Amino acid sequence: MKKILYISSLITLLACESRTYEEISENVPVVEKVTYSKDIKPIIDANCIVCHSAGGQASFQPWTGYNQVKIHIDNILDRIQRQNGDPLKMPKGGSLSPMQINIFIKWKADGLPEN
Repeated sequence: MKKILYISSLITLLACESRTYEEISENVPVVEKVTYSKDIKPIIDANCIVCHSAGGQASFQPWTGYNQVKIHIDNILDRIQRQNGDPLKMPKGGSLSPMQINIFIKWKADGLPEN
């Protein structure tokens, strides 16, 4: 009986997944209205602005304001969704989380609101 209980417990433990809150939340669709000021700008500031501002590698395409990001949204979506290893993937040397990418997608779907 102890052997069966042990095997049953082992199977239960092996079947359990250990996932962080961020991993779980990445699969949850963004349901609230996404705005540039509240949602997009913080992601841009944390991941893109170092290259996409004066003096950066991509200063020829600055993303320092709402209109600049809005104009380039299709290019941004293309670049952030590329596979790792693709030389055109952004941000260089990293990736946005699936949740952050979903925020950009939802922002476009919501009509690109500023506030």
